[in-house]
Amino acid sequence: MPQIRPVSDLRNNFSEISKIVHETSEPVFLTKNGYGDMVVMSIEAYERKLFEGEIYYKLKEAELEAKYTNVRYTHEEVFSDLKRSLADKIGKDNV
Repeated sequence: MPQIRPVSDLRNNFSEISKIVHETSEPVFLTKNGYGDMVVMSIEAYERKLFEGEIYYKLKEAELEAKYTNVRYTHEEVFSDLKRSLADKIGKDNV
Protein backbone atom coordinates (compact mmCIF):
# COMPACT_ATOMS: atom_id res chain seq x y z
CA MET A 1 0.00 0.00 0.00
CA PRO A 2 1.49 3.36 -0.98
CA GLN A 3 2.44 5.87 1.69
CA ILE A 4 0.50 9.11 1.14
CA ARG A 5 1.28 12.02 3.42
CA PRO A 6 0.62 15.77 3.46
CA VAL A 7 3.56 17.84 2.22
CA SER A 8 3.79 19.47 5.67
CA ASP A 9 5.02 16.10 6.99
CA LEU A 10 8.18 16.61 4.97
CA ARG A 11 9.00 19.58 7.19
CA ASN A 12 7.50 18.30 10.44
CA ASN A 13 8.48 14.60 10.20
CA PHE A 14 11.45 14.54 7.86
CA SER A 15 13.34 11.86 9.82
CA GLU A 16 10.32 9.56 9.78
CA ILE A 17 9.80 9.97 6.03
CA SER A 18 13.51 9.43 5.40
CA LYS A 19 13.40 6.23 7.45
CA ILE A 20 10.35 4.97 5.51
CA VAL A 21 11.87 5.54 2.06
CA HIS A 22 15.18 3.93 3.03
CA GLU A 23 13.77 0.92 4.90
CA THR A 24 11.02 0.06 2.41
CA SER A 25 12.73 1.25 -0.82
CA GLU A 26 9.27 2.56 -1.74
CA PRO A 27 8.35 6.18 -2.49
CA VAL A 28 6.26 8.42 -0.25
CA PHE A 29 3.61 10.45 -2.10
CA LEU A 30 3.08 13.96 -0.77
CA THR A 31 -0.14 15.91 -1.15
CA LYS A 32 -0.83 19.63 -1.05
CA ASN A 33 -4.38 20.77 -0.35
CA GLY A 34 -5.58 17.20 -0.89
CA TYR A 35 -3.99 16.80 -4.33
CA GLY A 36 -0.85 14.92 -5.35
CA ASP A 37 2.13 17.28 -5.36
CA MET A 38 5.40 15.33 -5.29
CA VAL A 39 7.10 12.03 -4.59
CA VAL A 40 10.02 11.42 -2.24
CA MET A 41 12.25 8.36 -2.64
CA SER A 42 15.75 7.25 -1.73
CA ILE A 43 18.55 7.79 -4.21
CA GLU A 44 18.98 4.02 -4.50
CA ALA A 45 15.31 3.55 -5.42
CA TYR A 46 15.50 6.43 -7.91
CA GLU A 47 18.61 5.01 -9.60
CA ARG A 48 16.98 1.56 -9.76
CA LYS A 49 13.91 3.08 -11.47
CA LEU A 50 16.13 4.87 -13.99
CA PHE A 51 18.04 1.65 -14.70
CA GLU A 52 14.83 -0.37 -15.11
CA GLY A 53 13.42 2.27 -17.43
CA GLU A 54 16.55 2.15 -19.56
CA ILE A 55 16.37 -1.65 -19.75
CA TYR A 56 12.70 -1.56 -20.81
CA TYR A 57 13.49 1.08 -23.43
CA LYS A 58 16.34 -1.01 -24.86
CA LEU A 59 14.15 -4.14 -24.92
CA LYS A 60 11.39 -2.26 -26.74
CA GLU A 61 13.93 -0.89 -29.20
CA ALA A 62 15.21 -4.43 -29.84
CA GLU A 63 11.64 -5.73 -30.32
CA LEU A 64 10.94 -3.04 -32.91
CA GLU A 65 14.18 -3.70 -34.74
CA ALA A 66 13.43 -7.44 -34.80
CA LYS A 67 9.94 -6.71 -36.12
CA TYR A 68 11.09 -4.51 -39.00
CA THR A 69 14.27 -6.28 -40.10
CA ASN A 70 15.30 -9.81 -40.93
CA VAL A 71 18.85 -9.37 -39.62
CA ARG A 72 19.64 -11.81 -36.80
CA TYR A 73 22.84 -12.36 -34.83
CA THR A 74 24.10 -15.47 -33.10
CA HIS A 75 25.12 -15.51 -29.46
CA GLU A 76 28.77 -15.77 -30.52
CA GLU A 77 28.50 -12.76 -32.85
CA VAL A 78 26.93 -10.59 -30.17
CA PHE A 79 29.42 -11.44 -27.46
CA SER A 80 32.49 -11.25 -29.70
CA ASP A 81 31.33 -7.76 -30.79
CA LEU A 82 30.83 -6.73 -27.15
CA LYS A 83 34.26 -8.04 -26.17
CA ARG A 84 35.86 -6.20 -29.09
CA SER A 85 34.06 -2.96 -28.14
CA LEU A 86 35.14 -3.29 -24.51
CA ALA A 87 38.74 -4.01 -25.52
CA ASP A 88 38.74 -0.94 -27.77
CA LYS A 89 37.31 1.23 -24.99
CA ILE A 90 39.79 -0.04 -22.40
CA GLY A 91 42.65 0.52 -24.85
CA LYS A 92 41.54 4.11 -25.56
CA ASP A 93 41.10 4.92 -21.84
CA ASN A 94 44.65 3.79 -21.05
CA VAL A 95 46.26 5.99 -23.74
